[in-house]
Amino acid sequence: MNVLKHGRSTLLLKLSIACGVVFATVQTQAVSHAAEKNASAKKTNKVLLGTPELTSGIPGKGPLTKKEIKEWLSQPENHEILEVTLPLGLSAGAAQMVGLKENPLTRAKVELGRQLYFDTRLSSDNTISCASCHHPDEGYGRHTQFGIGVRDQEGGRNSPISYNRILSGPQFWDGRAATLEEQAVGPIANPIEMANTHEAAVKTLKGIPGYQMQFKKIFKDGITIDNVGKAIAAFERTLVTGPSPFDYQEKLKPFLKMDKEDLEDLEDVYQPILAQTKKHPMSKSALRGMDLFFSEKVNCAACHVGPNMTDEKYHNLGVGMDAKKPDLGRYEVTKQEKDKGAFKTPTIRNVEFSAPYMHDGSQKTLEEVVEHYNKGGTPNPYLSEKVKKLNLSDQDKKDLVAFMKACSGPFPKVETGRLPQ
Repeated sequence: MNVLKHGRSTLLLKLSIACGVVFATVQTQAVSHAAEKNASAKKTNKVLLGTPELTSGIPGKGPLTKKEIKEWLSQPENHEILEVTLPLGLSAGAAQMVGLKENPLTRAKVELGRQLYFDTRLSSDNTISCASCHHPDEGYGRHTQFGIGVRDQEGGRNSPISYNRILSGPQFWDGRAATLEEQAVGPIANPIEMANTHEAAVKTLKGIPGYQMQFKKIFKDGITIDNVGKAIAAFERTLVTGPSPFDYQEKLKPFLKMDKEDLEDLEDVYQPILAQTKKHPMSKSALRGMDLFFSEKVNCAACHVGPNMTDEKYHNLGVGMDAKKPDLGRYEVTKQEKDKGAFKTPTIRNVEFSAPYMHDGSQKTLEEVVEHYNKGGTPNPYLSEKVKKLNLSDQDKKDLVAFMKACSGPFPKVETGRLPQ
């Protein structure tokens, strides 16, 4: 590419390098998807998350047999520490990935975590699994106002989503679990969730030969509640969302400001990105909503910011604060006055699939969520200073909802069955 003739070598070179990285990411995705279809493709320790490579289970049908598990565990590549990358959009947060040093990912560990995630035998009456409240068919949440545990007991908060946790530190709406590993084992002993004890859960797993084999091979100290948490957390860190129409639009944005000559010089980079954007288009309404979302007037990005579109912080939006005994959220963890009624900012990515919304599941639709912000939240002494009346038009509200839906990308295909006998 001869950029010197235009006298803009520095600008174009920088753009070329940056966009070349983007294009390489898109190429990597294409290669990865092609590899998934090739059953004979040799495994490497480099894996692009968001694809079914780590979540599709041990090949086969029906319950996992000891023979299948033994064969799986005998393959050295299943125990190699994986070098993972994130898909377009989330990839900007690569440096923010959490927990990989303390709990390295391997195929065998992720697969063990997948099995545990869907296994109801972790509960006291064999009816509830992690997926009961965080199911892939319901946006890794649940379409009920509150989480529902054993004997149909109802909790007091909506089930938070379990995807894109690789970019998230403290867990739960109030951040009471410092790590994903800690969060993973919490519900097992919660009396209104799985209503079990950690000791009883470990005893159950020790009575299942398929789990005995896997824990013994993967962890030096075998089946412990800490290792249960590590396995489930490893699996959950592979649950990431793929590129959304918004992500493709963002990669196209630098080119929209360039003149024809610049675009000609960057043809090899520009055209593939343009093609991807056309293949995954944003509607005119979503484009208007995007401008509103990031505008000073609306400024949703004050909290929904970064690669995963969340600041990972806690804010009082006024939700539920008009109740006689409001849920005080983060305050119950920190005991700091400023945290009363504050809850963790959820991601906007794939949010359309996990209704109802807010920590108390009180808002059934994204339209209701937008209206809550439009009115300035619910007044209370601890309301976040970031929540103000917006005076949105009906079209503005529709556009914001359209934009949030344009932030949805594909979930990886996950095997929900195939558990040890």
